[in-house]
Amino acid sequence: MGIRAQVEWVDSRERLPRDGIPVAAAITGRFPSDDADERDPHAGQDFWLVRPMYFTTRHFDEDGREYHDCFVDSDGVVRPPYGRDGDNLQDDDDPITHWAYLPTLPGTTVHYLTGEEAKTARANALGDGA
Repeated sequence: MGIRAQVEWVDSRERLPRDGIPVAAAITGRFPSDDADERDPHAGQDFWLVRPMYFTTRHFDEDGREYHDCFVDSDGVVRPPYGRDGDNLQDDDDPITHWAYLPTLPGTTVHYLTGEEAKTARANALGDGA
């Protein structure tokens, strides 16, 4: 039996998440074409996909560059909110069009539990609870 979760997608042009919060991020961009001229901005294929990321109001890249109000993935790739270029990001930086807070733990209204609460909630979600 599955447990359904709902998320509210937020347009990144209208509102940004709280600092340091992990989110689901809808990324838009263009995959390069294998056989086309790389200078052709219309070569390749458009994409729109979802990845887990976190939002931060201030991020320092490995090279020391500072970014503001950006999304960062697990590989350290920095992506801007759609339509914002405050840090002079390029058109090919695959911006975030929408974001959503991650769903809560199954059967709960929270994202994090520890100790006995974690054991009980996990057992209940797995059907092992009393």
